[in-house]
Amino acid sequence: MQQTYLVTGAAGFIAARTAQKLLDAGHCVVGLDNLNDYYDPRLKEHRLRLLENSPAFQFYAADIEDRAALESVFSHHRFDAVLNLAARAGVRQSLENPFVYMTTNAIGTLNLLEAARRAGTRKFVLASTSSLYAGQPAPFVETLPVNTPVSPYAASKKSAEMTAHVYHKLYEMDVSILRYFTVFGPAGRPDMSVFSFAKAIAEGTPLVVNGDGTQTRDFTYVDDIADGTIAALAPLGYEIINLGGGNCPLALNELISQMETLLGKKALRVAAPFHKADMETTAADISKARRVLHWEPQFSVQEGLRRTVAWHLENAELVRTCVR
Repeated sequence: MQQTYLVTGAAGFIAARTAQKLLDAGHCVVGLDNLNDYYDPRLKEHRLRLLENSPAFQFYAADIEDRAALESVFSHHRFDAVLNLAARAGVRQSLENPFVYMTTNAIGTLNLLEAARRAGTRKFVLASTSSLYAGQPAPFVETLPVNTPVSPYAASKKSAEMTAHVYHKLYEMDVSILRYFTVFGPAGRPDMSVFSFAKAIAEGTPLVVNGDGTQTRDFTYVDDIADGTIAALAPLGYEIINLGGGNCPLALNELISQMETLLGKKALRVAAPFHKADMETTAADISKARRVLHWEPQFSVQEGLRRTVAWHLENAELVRTCVR
């Protein structure tokens, strides 16, 4: 049955892929994005153009911090669910401008929850982050206490999770919270390692490695994340679920080596101090995702990197001109 979904952050990396999969499945998608300049808007416009090929997609250039804009959007559509994938992302940048992280990720989520409640929208999917697990033993399971975040970004996401819980308890809203683990893929964010490493290797510019490169990440291909996000539209009550690779995390040194092979060029590595807001490792326990969502990743890191590098080569001019 055709459904109508509100996808916030629709021009963003994960949201655009999720919206495309919803459109491909025959649903209607209303996209909302403020098209901010956290990174080069040309990349966001690239993703948006692909979505606008579908007549079932409608876009609003609006901010989830703008309550009046949200009221207008909800007055013109009846949504079967809200997928709040809009966010100010990035641990390091949140140390530079903590205020916008709290207003977008926490207050923006509150605005959407309240708009959904008023409109009678019963399902809410919230994108959260593995950054909440800083200082916890790996692999990370959803029952771990995550009450001591070490970055404004993680703190803002924790606030969003708790506010969503309030709306579940008070108003019986069905809420799925998804903690994403190091998402990568074609047309990814330029501030993320896979995009920036591929760009640096291809262009022969310095590739900065913070720390000794032995730190590991649970890299997860964007299509797998999008599929898990859509699976979380099922009625669940209130659940927090990890979406990650679920395999052995990959060290940055190994990631660079694999990308060098795919691009046929050596990286010009430059060492830099380990960043105080970074984590030494991320590793997802995805047992709950398997059990509750019947989901597990279909793409290996190697296949995901192959597809990502192919996109970079096909879109070399866009990548070359994109700036952080």
